[in-house]
This record gives sequence, C-alpha cells and structure tokens, in this order.
Amino acid sequence: MDGKEQMETKKISVIVPVYNSINCLERCVRSLCAQTYENLEILLIDDGSTDGTGELCERIASEDARIFVRHKENGGASSARNVGLSIASGDYIGFVDSDDYIDSYVYEELARALEVGKYRVAQISRDEVDEDGGRLPDVCTPPEKERFCDSEAFIKELLMHREDSSFCTKLFPREIFSGHRFPEGELNEDFRLLLDILQEIPGICILPQQGYHVVCRQESTTRKRTKDSFSRVFLDIVENADMVQKLVDRKYPALHEYAVRFNLYQRLEYMLHVPVSQMKGDNAFYKNVKKYLRRHVGDTVKNPYLTRKNKAYLMLLTAAPRTVRGVHAGKMKLREKTRHG
Repeated sequence: MDGKEQMETKKISVIVPVYNSINCLERCVRSLCAQTYENLEILLIDDGSTDGTGELCERIASEDARIFVRHKENGGASSARNVGLSIASGDYIGFVDSDDYIDSYVYEELARALEVGKYRVAQISRDEVDEDGGRLPDVCTPPEKERFCDSEAFIKELLMHREDSSFCTKLFPREIFSGHRFPEGELNEDFRLLLDILQEIPGICILPQQGYHVVCRQESTTRKRTKDSFSRVFLDIVENADMVQKLVDRKYPALHEYAVRFNLYQRLEYMLHVPVSQMKGDNAFYKNVKKYLRRHVGDTVKNPYLTRKNKAYLMLLTAAPRTVRGVHAGKMKLREKTRHG
C-alpha cells in the first residue's frame, strides 16, 4: 500500500448546505467529485429549496455513489450543517458552500497536513472570484509557504480582519465536533464556533495554495436592496465582538488592544449599514451602539490598530450619526452611479 492509499483509509465527509442553488450546485459538486482524494462522502443537505434544487440534488446523487442527499425544512445554513454533522460517517469533516468550488487537490493536501504533520486542523487558502470566474482582490493574503499558526496568533489575525474564519477552507477531525454545533439563527456563525474550537486546539496549519474559490454573487434585480433593507449579520457581528472581548480579557490579555479595535470596527460596520430610518431613539440596539462609541472615544483616539480613516469615521459617527450617514449614503450613490456610467 503506497502513502496515498494508506492515507485514504480515512474517509472525509464534505457537508454542503444547499438552498435554491440551481444555477451553481453542479459546478460545486463536480469540483468535489473530481478530488484526487477519492475516499469522500459528499452530503448535500437541501434546506427546503423551492426552485427545483432538491430534485437536482437527487439527479446529481444518482451519478456518483459517494453523494448522499438529505431534505429538510428551511432553517438556514447552520441548521443544514448541523444535520450534516449528525449523519456524517467520515473520520474528517469538511464544508463547502454550494455557491463555491474547489481545486482537485484540496482535500488531498488538507488530509496530508493532518496525517503527516499531525496537526489538529488544516486550512487551504482562498481567493474571491466573480460569477464569471474573474479574480477579485484577496480578502485574506495567503502565506508564502505552509506554516503553523498557534491559536492565540490566529485569534489576533481574526481580530485584525486578516485571517479566515470560514469553516469551508478547513478540514477537521470528526471528534472536534463531538461537543460543538453551529449556532442557529445567526449569520456570523463561523466566527463564534471557530473561537470555541481554537481554545481547545494548539493552532491551525495554513497551506499557501488558493484552492478554495469563493464566488461573490451580485444581487439579482428581483432581490434588490431597498433603503430600509438591513441584514441581521450587522447585529451578529457586534454581539460577537462583545463575546470575543470577554474571551480575550479572560484568556488572552495580551490581545486586549486588538479586541478593542475589533469591537470599534464592528460597530463602525453596523453604523455604516443600519438604515437611517432605524437610527431612532426607540431602536434599543442602535442606542446601545451609540452609547458604546461615546464611552470609548478615548479608545478610538488612542488605539494603535485603527487606521486614520477608521478613527475619522468613528469620531464623526459618534458626534452626529444621522448627518454623517446621510452624507455617506450620498457618496455611495454617486460612486455607484459613476461605476455604471
């Protein structure tokens, strides 16, 4: 038995949450079926699709014995992932979003890192592409060569928005999830669960190859945002910032200033996205964000990890949030108009 055959005695379960993905699911699954690591179990969790995706899952599964389909009522990506975890039989667990696709070597390389390097978690690097496959600017800069990042250093990079919190780029031993599930009803769920896991492992092996391709989809005209549209994710990122501040101050005090920067930055994101119509006194969440910014003016001024632009926006939004948001919205409209001629 050669090295690859010996390594492939371990099965990898790949969990794919699927919801109304009829235009991109086949590309995603084809990239999984083409893996050079062949001992796979591909779990398509249909989360109550209404566009024919459920039937497409069944057709795709009929073409490869490694593909299994589970249909469920709509409950969100975390709910679908948790169903996948409950039925997965692999030694290792991976995740792929149905919009995305991966290169053929990804799971062989990740499994090699876990088996040969004896790491607890391995991560492939990623890139961002548009719907036609064109490269977009990197969100996370890949390392020049394979490297191990200990948990505290990885958390620091997360707090600086320089590292990847996605579960889709990582491979985990199955037992890591024995006491963990994805929090349901949240949109920033990867971040919270990853922090829990990082506290239990030495760190993560990061591979330089950008083998995971995140497809950035433009909003369709039928689902165009209105001026009052507001994603739940901007509430979740603030709540997660509070959670990580408590964790850091309890367990990683050397990262305190990084956590303060993260807290302020996440609230800046909230303030730049909350609709002006919701910036009122009867919005308790908005009022609490305003109070936090006013209490932390000193941190805004002194924090060494905020950029000058971050500080300027934070100070302006603290002093006159509705006025600043009106000006900012106008600038964004003008930029969008210029971009589209």
